[in-house]
Amino acid sequence: MNFSGLCWWHERTGVCSYVHALKTSTSALKAARSSCVIPSSCLGVTDADSEFHGVEFLPEGLSGAPNKIGMRVNEKYSCLPAEEKGIHIINIRAIEDIGYVQHESTLLNSLSRDPDADCKYGLYFRDGKRKVDYILVYHYKKSSAGRTLARRIHHNDSSARSTKQDQPLPGKGVHLEMENEPHVDYHEDDKRFRREEYEGNLMEAGLELERDEDTKIHGVGFVKIHAPWNVLCREAEFLKLKMPTKKMYEINQTHGLLKKINSVIQKITEPIQPKVAEHKPQTVKRLSYPFSREKQHLFDLSDRDSFFDSKTRSTIVYEILKRTTCTKAKYSMGKGEGRKKETTLLNKRRKCDKYGITSLLANGVYSAAYPLHDGDYEGENVEPNDRKLLCEEWASYGVFYKYQPIDLVRKYFGEKIGLYFAWLGVYTQMLIPASIVGIIVFLYGCATVDENIPSMEMCDQRNNITMCPLCDRTCSYWKMSSACATARASHLFDNPATVFFSVFMALWAATFMEHWKRKQMRLNYRWDLTGFEEEEEAVKDHPRAEYEAKVLEKSLRREYKHKETDKEKLTWKDRFPAYLTNFVGIIFMVGLTFAIVFGVIIYRISTAAALAISSTPSGRSSVRVTVTATAVIINLVVIIILDEVYGCIARWLTQIEVPKTDKNFEERLIFKAFLLKFVNAYTPIFYVAFFKGRFVGRPGDYVYIFHSFRMEECAPGGCLMELCIQLSIIMLGKQLIQNNLFEIGIPKMKKFIRYMKLKRRRSLDHEEHMKKKQRYEVDYNLEPFAGLTPEYMEMIIQFGFVTLFVASFPLAPLFALLNNIIEIRLDAKKFVTELRRPVAVRAKDIGIWYNILRGIGKLAVIINAFVISFTSDFIPRLVYLYMYSENGTMHGFVNHTLSSFNVSDFQAGTAPNDPMDLGYEVQICRYKDYREPPWSENKYDISKDFWAVLAARLAFVIVFQNLVMFMSDFVDWIIPDIPKDISQQIHKEKVLMVEVFMREEQGKLQMLETWKDKDTKKGENCNSHSPRLSRSHSGSLPSCHSYPVDV
Repeated sequence: MNFSGLCWWHERTGVCSYVHALKTSTSALKAARSSCVIPSSCLGVTDADSEFHGVEFLPEGLSGAPNKIGMRVNEKYSCLPAEEKGIHIINIRAIEDIGYVQHESTLLNSLSRDPDADCKYGLYFRDGKRKVDYILVYHYKKSSAGRTLARRIHHNDSSARSTKQDQPLPGKGVHLEMENEPHVDYHEDDKRFRREEYEGNLMEAGLELERDEDTKIHGVGFVKIHAPWNVLCREAEFLKLKMPTKKMYEINQTHGLLKKINSVIQKITEPIQPKVAEHKPQTVKRLSYPFSREKQHLFDLSDRDSFFDSKTRSTIVYEILKRTTCTKAKYSMGKGEGRKKETTLLNKRRKCDKYGITSLLANGVYSAAYPLHDGDYEGENVEPNDRKLLCEEWASYGVFYKYQPIDLVRKYFGEKIGLYFAWLGVYTQMLIPASIVGIIVFLYGCATVDENIPSMEMCDQRNNITMCPLCDRTCSYWKMSSACATARASHLFDNPATVFFSVFMALWAATFMEHWKRKQMRLNYRWDLTGFEEEEEAVKDHPRAEYEAKVLEKSLRREYKHKETDKEKLTWKDRFPAYLTNFVGIIFMVGLTFAIVFGVIIYRISTAAALAISSTPSGRSSVRVTVTATAVIINLVVIIILDEVYGCIARWLTQIEVPKTDKNFEERLIFKAFLLKFVNAYTPIFYVAFFKGRFVGRPGDYVYIFHSFRMEECAPGGCLMELCIQLSIIMLGKQLIQNNLFEIGIPKMKKFIRYMKLKRRRSLDHEEHMKKKQRYEVDYNLEPFAGLTPEYMEMIIQFGFVTLFVASFPLAPLFALLNNIIEIRLDAKKFVTELRRPVAVRAKDIGIWYNILRGIGKLAVIINAFVISFTSDFIPRLVYLYMYSENGTMHGFVNHTLSSFNVSDFQAGTAPNDPMDLGYEVQICRYKDYREPPWSENKYDISKDFWAVLAARLAFVIVFQNLVMFMSDFVDWIIPDIPKDISQQIHKEKVLMVEVFMREEQGKLQMLETWKDKDTKKGENCNSHSPRLSRSHSGSLPSCHSYPVDV
């Protein structure tokens, strides 16, 4: 049989195109039985009012209509009655099934204009009027016969109202049963039914949908969502969104000297201000009020399209997506006992479960859900948009010296992301004075290195101080003057100025926290976030998809046991295995970190012993530097690797806990990740600062590990220099490799891989890829937004490097400042160009991160007190200067800190193999400790000097800690959290809002009184003209003057 053709009609051009003839069997034609609706102009009759309509699928509800006018096999086409003038339908499911595939360009050969240009390439629906507010993405399996034809389904608002939930959505396509039915993927069908039901519920909620499966990404379909005006108003009222009203008021301006100072500062900083409208200083502000449909007259609704910006629209749609569920079981498994059992189980699950968008994403029903970016950010003919402006004025390395356009960032990404970048900007600004003071302290150490008496004594070869071996047998005696370079370098960081710098940084941390609180309040006022707690509580209680799934599983178990299943929730008994796993896992990870640090210690000891065997003097002199540098590099590599591992483990541990809400999940994840990463990053530094050289023992009675490795000692100049090397390499390495190289390199590599895949596809399907991509296709290829936790975490760890051990490395704030200047632009570029647009989340503060910052600031005071008193030689120098110095100078300090040892007291097998290495026989060697000499009655016992120094160290810790804590609390108390002008403006807003409502009420009362007077007068007129009527029908008096009143 011959099936000669189908018709495609373009009525504006008067062209009637035909699908090529097909040859097929009778059975296939029965399955392909459908109808073609064409205008009568194809038959020689014209209609001037006709318009062009594309190919659309017939809803299942209308699938029986073509049977009334069946297509005959020997006819070229058959037509439906002409009264269906507005719908032209060709059923192309049968064409696909019989193996015929026609390229879309052949069917649309009569189009003279690109249809994608009308919808701005995916930013609007196909009608070019309704804006796309959100995108749902799903995967579907294509027919083996080839690629389907155009499947762009348009859901009108009217069809959305008339669609019933138990019927397929309009435009889904007709799925006719084949005589030889192929194998059906029931899992895919279940997903499809869930999508249909969910989308039907979305339309019942008032949203408008449009589907697009004709994309360049094979097997991926997109559902475009638009929220009409009535839905936006309803949800804005429900979410209590504060919107600007018509009422405007002047912001209080400074007067007198402050005004002049502010004007001078504005002129000076004008070149570094971003060129965006939102960043200009404002003199007036609109009064904001939670949106209400009853009080729409308060708001400026002259331009409804821009009243709700894209950020707010996507937030509203996302709330509807979370709230909308699909619970109805509409899936039939088919025949067979096994399928019936599966159907029963599935129905039972559907009765108990609710599938919101989070559950549907978790179950794979949809693969992604995201709002669209505003448009392209680069190109010649790109229309101006906020994304392009952000790319030029914010996400560019060329504007690193400018302030961030925080208001525009908030407008585009939402308050939560805006607060992150605002905090990062404040932190970076506050690093500038800390960096300047750190440079001054470092320069002071450089200027006074030649005047430092202890280092001069160590470098003076005339002192001829012979030191005891650093290891057993292989190491020989050595001269103290060989450690001259280390001693001079130690003075750069171990000088009296570092104590001042530690106090300064403690006060700096307190000032930074107070400055951020004030900045946060200013942003809350500008962004209308005052009184935000109520909505925050409502959002906090929304359960997560995983929690609902776990509750479902529990309820199914209880139902199986014939128990009551109402109001199920997870108790501590349900979570006990997860809690136990968390405890054991965290202990194991911390133990693993300690084990790795211990392994590095073994490496240092063994490498030092191996290098000491070297016969060259240069090799022996550089043993300490070589061992320290290589060990720190090993530590850095291990820290970077474990950081990534611990991040994944922390997320897994949090997931098995199944927290109820997103807020709980985020807080628990942050706690675990911070704990593991803190231990990972700072354990090697803590070892060098507080443990290295403390448990060495003495010559003749050393402490051994595994009875073979002797514990390592600090250099004669102390461990502070080694601590500085450790801190600087780990800090700089993490910033350069982990923060910057990974953030730049990994996205670039992923982008390159995606580009190569697309290039390979283009070679296979060149014509398809000649078209410009839709906006939602481009955004789908971007990386999904993974939250702000990684961004905050790297900055918090850096804040720890800047504050915790700043006494040993005054240049830490400078390197942090240089890193953050790059980090801000790097994160900005990532958010604008590399990531899908995140859903805007309203937030009043930075959450738990503020408490972590305060905790680190308090801990920094204690750690710096111990670093100064126990790691550096600051306290021993003070004790010697005021208690033991004969002339009030530091001369003789080095000799005072060294004890003597008689080489005849070495244990058997521990004496040097070459005792004549220095050219003479050594009888007494020196080592750094406070012990009795060998000629004393209590030889080698701890001396009184040790206890005097220890008492001074502990006293310093107590005084320093309490003094600095008191000063920090004083700074916290003296600086108000809310700026005075902001508190006045907030009070002014409240007063103005009360005035607005009072005037409105007064106006209503006046109108009512006026109407009462009119009613009274008309009633008197009625009584005077018809007194009998008024007496006999006194109850119907209002009928004389009744009229509708609308207040």
